[in-house]
Amino acid sequence: MNYISTRNKNLKITPCQAILQGISEDGGLFLPEKIPTLKETFHQLVSMDYKDLAFTIMKYFFTDFEEKELRNCIEKAYDDKFDTPFIAPVVKKSDVYFLELFHGPTLAFKDMALSILPHLLTTALNQQKSNKEILILTATSGDTGKAALEGFSNIDSIKIMVFYPQKGVSEIQKRQMITHEGDNTRVIGIEGNFDDAQSGVKKLFHDPKLREKLEQNNILLSSANSINIGRLVPQIVYYFHGYLSLLKNDEIHFGENINVVVPTGNFGNILAAYYAKKMGLPIHKLICASNENNVLTDFFQRGEYNINRPFKMTISPSMDILISSNLERLLFEISGGNDLLTQKLISSLQSKGTYTITKSMKEKLEDFYGEFAQEKEVYESISKFFQNTGYVMDPHTAVAYQVYKKYQGETKDNTKTLIASTASPFKFGKSVGKALGLKLAEDDFEMLSEISEVAKLEIPKNIEELKNKKILHPFSCTKEQMQEMVKDFMKA
Repeated sequence: MNYISTRNKNLKITPCQAILQGISEDGGLFLPEKIPTLKETFHQLVSMDYKDLAFTIMKYFFTDFEEKELRNCIEKAYDDKFDTPFIAPVVKKSDVYFLELFHGPTLAFKDMALSILPHLLTTALNQQKSNKEILILTATSGDTGKAALEGFSNIDSIKIMVFYPQKGVSEIQKRQMITHEGDNTRVIGIEGNFDDAQSGVKKLFHDPKLREKLEQNNILLSSANSINIGRLVPQIVYYFHGYLSLLKNDEIHFGENINVVVPTGNFGNILAAYYAKKMGLPIHKLICASNENNVLTDFFQRGEYNINRPFKMTISPSMDILISSNLERLLFEISGGNDLLTQKLISSLQSKGTYTITKSMKEKLEDFYGEFAQEKEVYESISKFFQNTGYVMDPHTAVAYQVYKKYQGETKDNTKTLIASTASPFKFGKSVGKALGLKLAEDDFEMLSEISEVAKLEIPKNIEELKNKKILHPFSCTKEQMQEMVKDFMKA
């Protein structure tokens, strides 16, 4: 399996090289030359546990890993750091199935891939017989940051810096990051939004002077965002796992189609579902759910991507994104692998803030449905769904559920549907508490006890301990100061 750049398909590298680099030197994203087709039957897959399934899927993508190496990475990733042996259980409520992806140490779906990425990176580094250190640079809209810090803490030969929007994450998300322990970690708040943090990190990757400086110090730059193929591929696994769980529970029959709904920001999570479909997973419709930053809704409905609009801060902050980086990989796919056209569209986005895809590309989006939920609708979804079922959704999952109801009302499609439930409701105490009609407390922590009592849910220990943790990362900067912050960290 070779990997190519979305902006230059003649550039071919190995899986290990793609994982280590994170992003191509031409600014493009790495993707497989061809999405592999699954050879195993679903009758074979259905008896596998999560680890065996992960190996079965990932071996198609990481072809230069020996079986022992890849299984070792998987064993270290999906262990007792998850609070259930199922890793990602499927819970049926009302007429939908929630694929709960928040049972890892940071209570968000990012744990599913960021638990294994550090092991993939160190294995790739050993394979390349490199004596370099790796510097991970990551922008986060809330959940990636803590999950990356958790995964990379105190890993030999790796340092990690996380940049987050100071006023664009929940109080719990922020405290998870700024109290994080680990000698090789640094967390910095950006004066701006997630797009500012993300564009700043991308700029650092393409800064020749910084690269030269790091090269002199024997340091390799890489990323923990879903722009890194080593993070995207593990996300494919849990869509197969969700489908197989439905089979095991006799909710569907072999070969039956399902719909998948994903609350979407940077487009990595739903892109993984798209790759799963291309591998052979029976998905009828991929439902892309946005909040009021609905740039992706317009893209799927009209074929136009336009970021020239107000940036909105919502109660689903991990989706407060206007520049969805992973969409570039989809552009490459629906253009028939036309790297020049992909590059032209991205250049237009960078210079004008907009692009429009061709008619033939638009026709290839029939697998997708895009819609968004307003803030009022998100609150109502959390409230009504709890009243009807006793199940508490976090705001991101509620966006997905609300969009699913719009899709169902519009299409009358009764295909059984899997909703990616991406975070614990305890990460967003104020918003969830308000939706449930609880008396608003001064901070998120006070709210959690009330939610716990009303919903009869135990507060996760990892969150309960946060309040008394010491702040270890009081750093902040503008996006123009990010390079100086990197240089300062490398001296530490």
